[in-house]
Amino acid sequence: MIDSFDFRSKKLQLNHGGGRMPALGFGTLIPDGATTVSATKAALETGYRHIDCAERYRNEREVGESLRVGLAAGGIAREDVFVTTKMWNNNHRPERVEPAFEASLGRLGLDYLDLYLIHTPFAFQPGDEQDPRDENGDVIYDKGVTLLDTWRAMEDLVDQGKCRAIGLSDILLNELRPLYEAARIKPSVVQVEAHPYLPETELLEFCKEKDIVFLAFAPLGHGIRPGPLEDPVVSRIAEEIGKTPAQVLLAWAVQRGGALLTTPKTAARARENFDISALPVDAFDEINRIQIRRRFNDVVKTGSGGFLSAT
Repeated sequence: MIDSFDFRSKKLQLNHGGGRMPALGFGTLIPDGATTVSATKAALETGYRHIDCAERYRNEREVGESLRVGLAAGGIAREDVFVTTKMWNNNHRPERVEPAFEASLGRLGLDYLDLYLIHTPFAFQPGDEQDPRDENGDVIYDKGVTLLDTWRAMEDLVDQGKCRAIGLSDILLNELRPLYEAARIKPSVVQVEAHPYLPETELLEFCKEKDIVFLAFAPLGHGIRPGPLEDPVVSRIAEEIGKTPAQVLLAWAVQRGGALLTTPKTAARARENFDISALPVDAFDEINRIQIRRRFNDVVKTGSGGFLSAT
């Protein structure tokens, strides 16, 4: 069911945490600091009120400064912007979770977070090095901690009022299901790569059943070509309804019942990605029938972990 034709104002209730997440999110995976600042400001000016960050991106300070300036310039209240950041793999040990959270909060210049995520289900050797490697260049894992251990420490952050909700990223259903069952505070959000070539339908249905927000990153297939942006079905629908292929893909993602993240680096692209509305039902169903399956983001090339599979 389509509960709003115009998706620009659509918000999703976090049933396992506080607040409502705007369906259209701006992701900050931008290597260049100056571009991070300009793109974040442009996103706020366009109307984005959902900002997704990560310790791993190494630009939380730039995002925080952009938020401070952008909110003041636009007369936007902090409470009107939904801000997420993520804890990286070297901080899975329970005693490292809160310090990692506080460090991110400090870099962002915020008093609280709306959402804090475990970036991936992989635990690396604890320490300051984000990519600990052995003499052969292989990632050094931390075998002394479980995902549930880390989750318990995440729950403590909610208890202390430091963040309003917690969740996970880059996780598959076979990892999510047992964690959900064991969790005292259930995950509010699951963030995964999802697009017509990787619909993650079973995970989406589980999230709907358990009142978890399904948040798609790379909804355009990271812009990789050939990919969903050049799919003939998507291209034909875009022409028929007078939208761009990107707008069609983003509308499909929200129409499924989830939220999404894109990373427009220019004001023009931000406006394009924000200007989406519901697809005709027959067009939506046709995209659902696309049979191509491909994953575009390996996340961590470690040679293990179910989410590296393309099926």
